[in-house]
Amino acid sequence: MKRVLLLGASGNIGSQALDVLRNSRASYVLEGISVGRNSKVIPGILRDFPSIRTIYLMDGEEALRLQERYPSVLFLSGEEGLGAIVDAFEGEIVLNAILGFAGLLPSLRALERGKTLGLANKESLVVGGALIPPLLQRFGGSIVPIDSEHVAFRKCLNKAGGRPWRKFLITASGGAFRDLGREEARSLPAERALLHPTWRMGRKITIDSATMFNKGFEIIEAMRLFSIRSEDIEVVMHRESLVHSALLLEDGNYLADVGRPDMREAIRFALEGGGSSEGVVEVASLKDIPGASFSPFSPERFPAVSIALSAERMGGDRTAVLNGADEEAVARYLRGEIGILGIEKAVALALREVPSCPGLSYDDLCASDRNARSFVRDIPASALN
Repeated sequence: MKRVLLLGASGNIGSQALDVLRNSRASYVLEGISVGRNSKVIPGILRDFPSIRTIYLMDGEEALRLQERYPSVLFLSGEEGLGAIVDAFEGEIVLNAILGFAGLLPSLRALERGKTLGLANKESLVVGGALIPPLLQRFGGSIVPIDSEHVAFRKCLNKAGGRPWRKFLITASGGAFRDLGREEARSLPAERALLHPTWRMGRKITIDSATMFNKGFEIIEAMRLFSIRSEDIEVVMHRESLVHSALLLEDGNYLADVGRPDMREAIRFALEGGGSSEGVVEVASLKDIPGASFSPFSPERFPAVSIALSAERMGGDRTAVLNGADEEAVARYLRGEIGILGIEKAVALALREVPSCPGLSYDDLCASDRNARSFVRDIPASALN
């Protein structure tokens, strides 16, 4: 029986991970969780999982109150608490479903301790990509993806069994505004952008899906997970979200991971170690997959992908600036301060104007993240609308 630490238990992916663990009690025991600001979920999770011995939440006073109520559980909080909960975990699998830059520190700590890291926090690789390979080499841990696109790539590579490939095809639904031109989308509110046509996700990632920054981040993540170049990856528009991604083989056939849009399968894949190829089909053409349609990606309609990849090419701390600027710009859009196209403008400005940080340590990346957020907060709304 493998022991699991679930970070981000109160979020969308975290709640689905809890569902998977409830149905897999013979194989996994949940020993710790983090819930961020959402402490109200703790009593219910503890009822379902009395095996939990450690919990992180952000509010220190709430942590003290809960410590009195649940004396057999260790409650952690504060700036170092996310690192401390990983340090205290003696089991095998860390599932990181934390949103945003905050997920980087626990990812690094998990790899420093040689854990299997089930990774739904794409920012760990987008921002901290330079920090991770040395940790894998030195401490012997591993990363298994949870993002559906990267699970699909791993499954297809498993199915290929070493057969040569020509191209990674990453699918994109296009988000809530996929049928609208840029000018039509310009003034539409966040409530509209949050109505994703096929996936049920958190607010920030749903907005990133509408701008397609999410796809740019996923390409960078794929580059770092699979040691490939941006030229090896092609974005393909796919409305139905049935094909999670595909691999074009050298012989002209395609391997495609086909299934309904449900993160529970991806979570199970990560828990099981990433060795499965279940759901992968081989076809002569993607058009041979029933119920699936495909169309070319338009970089003019969705320039966010090019903006994200330009940050990766710049190197240094630019992907930290990319992520911090995007998180802050999305927050401004959700508050109604700027339009959705203003997110692209804010990120592009930050990449150009935020000074580079000379180093790439975790502290350096934190500084770059803070600088990017501060820069985007200070841009007048009139300059972004």
